[in-house]
Amino acid sequence: MFKFLKEVVAGSGSGLKDFPYTIGEPYASAWGSWTHHRGISKDDGSPVSIFSLSGSNPQDRHLVAGRNGVKRLRTVRHPNILSFLHSTEAEVPDGPAMKHTIYIVTEPVMPLSEKLKELNLGGTQRDEYFAWGLHQISKAVSFLNNDCKLVHGNVCLASVVVTQTLDWKLHAFDVLSEFDANNEASGSPMLQFEWLVGTQYKPMELTKSDWASIRKSPPWAIDSWGLGCLIFELFSGAKLARTEDLRNTASIPKSLLPDYQRLLNSTPSRRLNPSKLIDNSEFFQNKLVEIIQFMEVLNLKDSVEKDSFFRKLPNIAEQLPREIVLKKLLPVLASSLEFGSAAAPALTVLLKMGSWLPADQFSIKVLPTIVKLFASNDRAIRACLLQHIDQFGESLSAQTVDEQVFPHVATGFADTTVSIRELTLKSMLVLAPKLSQRTISGSLLKYLSKLQVDEDPGIRTNTTILLGNIANYMNDGTRKRVLINAFTVRALRDTFPPARAAGIMALSVTSSYYEMTEIATRILPNIVVLTFDPDSDVRTKAFQATDQFLQIAKQHHEKLTTGDTMVAESTGIQLKPGNAGLLGWAMSSITQKGKPSDHGSISTANASNSQVSATSAATPVATGTQATVGYAPSTSSSFDQAAPASARSSVDGWGELENGNIQEENGSDKEGWDDVDPFDDKPSPSLLSNIQAAQKRPVVQPKQAVANSTKSHQLKAQKSEDDPLWGPIAAAPPKSASKSADIKPSTSNNDEDDLWGAIAAPAPKSSGKPLKAAAANSDDLWGAIAAPPPSTKARPLASSGRGRGTKPAQPKLGAQRIGRTSSTGM
Repeated sequence: MFKFLKEVVAGSGSGLKDFPYTIGEPYASAWGSWTHHRGISKDDGSPVSIFSLSGSNPQDRHLVAGRNGVKRLRTVRHPNILSFLHSTEAEVPDGPAMKHTIYIVTEPVMPLSEKLKELNLGGTQRDEYFAWGLHQISKAVSFLNNDCKLVHGNVCLASVVVTQTLDWKLHAFDVLSEFDANNEASGSPMLQFEWLVGTQYKPMELTKSDWASIRKSPPWAIDSWGLGCLIFELFSGAKLARTEDLRNTASIPKSLLPDYQRLLNSTPSRRLNPSKLIDNSEFFQNKLVEIIQFMEVLNLKDSVEKDSFFRKLPNIAEQLPREIVLKKLLPVLASSLEFGSAAAPALTVLLKMGSWLPADQFSIKVLPTIVKLFASNDRAIRACLLQHIDQFGESLSAQTVDEQVFPHVATGFADTTVSIRELTLKSMLVLAPKLSQRTISGSLLKYLSKLQVDEDPGIRTNTTILLGNIANYMNDGTRKRVLINAFTVRALRDTFPPARAAGIMALSVTSSYYEMTEIATRILPNIVVLTFDPDSDVRTKAFQATDQFLQIAKQHHEKLTTGDTMVAESTGIQLKPGNAGLLGWAMSSITQKGKPSDHGSISTANASNSQVSATSAATPVATGTQATVGYAPSTSSSFDQAAPASARSSVDGWGELENGNIQEENGSDKEGWDDVDPFDDKPSPSLLSNIQAAQKRPVVQPKQAVANSTKSHQLKAQKSEDDPLWGPIAAAPPKSASKSADIKPSTSNNDEDDLWGAIAAPAPKSSGKPLKAAAANSDDLWGAIAAPPPSTKARPLASSGRGRGTKPAQPKLGAQRIGRTSSTGM
């Protein structure tokens, strides 16, 4: 018989050598003869509680009662009853003798008496916590009495333990027995092990062993008396010594006193049912109990109730004991969010509560839930996560961000809602430092390339700002491929003034990443043209950036002069104070300050428009209107040049300008900013040779051209055909008596006063307004270095644009041009 009972209790275990738990230090108190130990699982290191009971021989009556407790604990399951994990019975050496010991392993708990000393609560906070604990124990007792028809027989302070989440749980089931109401006439004990219960905890009928009266009483009669004893010990702060002490009600709260007296009624049949105590007692109607009860049935509440509850919860949580909030409310809230029953406002509450935790606890209790929430399809939750990412982003590991968080966050880059796209963009300030180079180059920059041509001007501006801030996380190859094109070709040509200002500042703060050749040929020309931008802030920043890059050029020059061979090591200098604002998100309310329709698009078709008017119309409109602003070309016709054919055919570029708002011709680009209409890094060899040859030629005086009358007639015959095509690259005509110098050239002359036509890169897609005729006189210093004309004629382009025709070449037209200017009578 003993062998059978031992196998039932021990299960498959054969002794402590197979015991899968490590027994730790014991607590100071436990119920009856049991010892309560801390313990650790050998499998995963998780904490557990281990209860041990020893006897001198297997038939020790304490061991027999203990086996009853093990059997009952294994079979009875309830949220407010201690959770059973494992048990075994073994012989343990105790000096020269051997002791028989029963071990029960449960969830990690702590004796209630010790936990109350640790919490050290007082006043209203103590009463609220006691109300919640009594509410839980009452539910457990009601379950045993009313649902299972069992009698615990030993409800007191020692039979209650507290979990890590501060929940109260009932244990000590050694005395537990079925309620035998069918044998009222029997005088045999109904509670076989009632001798384990202290006399002070026994009601009168149990003290007298009046089993007939007990069987006639309700199933809850004995345990209701035990609940009264528990209430007395809780509020008096002392262990019950005598039954008579229960009459001292000075420490019992007034709202609980009537129910306390009914629990301790001398007549068993009139004692209060624990279920009635839960439902009707005024004492349980407090904030803590209401909050926890609401969250336990959260999935049954509608959205209005949830929203109202979570908006009030932060203020209520401030009034509750901090440890109860962190150990009880926080886990419940995290679980509700994780399983989808909580609304988005609950996330704000979770983060606020989480901020009260130490960093290591925050990573354990809050971060796993947050990482799972990034996969949520609820747009409100996603927006809330992005809004508060600065509160938890630093706690996320690089691996978690790269593998679990970023793939879900990246979906926000293409979201149809502007606010989600903007929040996603800003979140990269926190996440980018934790991303791998593969993710930055392969995924992030593709998204940013599309956002830089977004229909919302604030998104475009903030994308430029972000690129300036995360440039140091890119490798050298990526920076060379992305930064200049992103800042000059796109940002500086944007129709939205703050976007142009952001491009200037981004170039300034990333100046150390550029070579001198890039600064001289691609950056400075683009910044200088913004010094006459219609927007004053853009002009100011353009002048500051121009000064900065000119200082870099000067330093480069000085190093070359002194023979320093390490010129290319560092070209950047400190950012000027006026541009330091790049490091912040100044454009968070960009859509309120200026709508896309506030800024006119840049004309690319009418060559008679001025460069200033082609930048931005800045026409005020109604604040509430929205309009789509397409990609704007450069504000300067001098440098608005198309990418060469070799650049347009690149397959590893940064183009992807298929956005409907972009008027560019980068159809074969596949990734991002690479070769997005960049300026030529170097003039073509033919242009360089032409310039060098022109520089070596002496300046030809007009008198020498007058001598040849035959060529003069030839030029007169050709003028109407040649002028529209080659006017922009020819020397300016001198003043003559027959033609006034004040006459403005028409558009059919195709900008004859374009002083830079001969040394410009291939033809731009837009043109600026021609200068006034006053500038076109015989004092033109650049006429002598104009590129030689071609040897064949070409058809003129349409009069509405400033045509360049075929490549300028061959010296023949140069001589004719000199003869033509002399024929005016000079």
